[in-house]
Amino acid sequence: MASMETEVRRTPRQLLAAIVGVVFLLVGVLGFIPGVTTNYDMLTFAGHDSGALLLGIFAVSILHNIVHLAFGVAGLAMARTASGARAFLVGGGVIYLVLWLYGLLIDHGSAANFVPVNTADNWLHLGLAVGMIALGLIPLGATRGPVADSR
Repeated sequence: MASMETEVRRTPRQLLAAIVGVVFLLVGVLGFIPGVTTNYDMLTFAGHDSGALLLGIFAVSILHNIVHLAFGVAGLAMARTASGARAFLVGGGVIYLVLWLYGLLIDHGSAANFVPVNTADNWLHLGLAVGMIALGLIPLGATRGPVADSR
């Protein structure tokens, strides 16, 4: 009796997009765990007055954690296709580039810092932007052309 199994092939970019999505999900969940998030009792829905810090470094709020969870879900969903994986990585990288610029331009102590972000977040957002865009654009799994006959 023959097996009716089908093999699903994923591109390296799809795998990377899924990994990035899982990391975002993990970060979103960790933002809600006291101890992993210091000053947890100061966690607010949004705004610069949220004193909670993920890993004691990165400013977080409930909104910030929800954004991480949404990015994670989007990453996993979009990683199902090669074009979706590329769109998630490049598009997400562009969003993080905009968030980095936002973090540079606003006064961290003002109401404009509604996400909230701090200097550590800004550097992380720049790294995410560069990394995600690079993963979305660099050639992965290069194809080989015809082999030349050496005779």
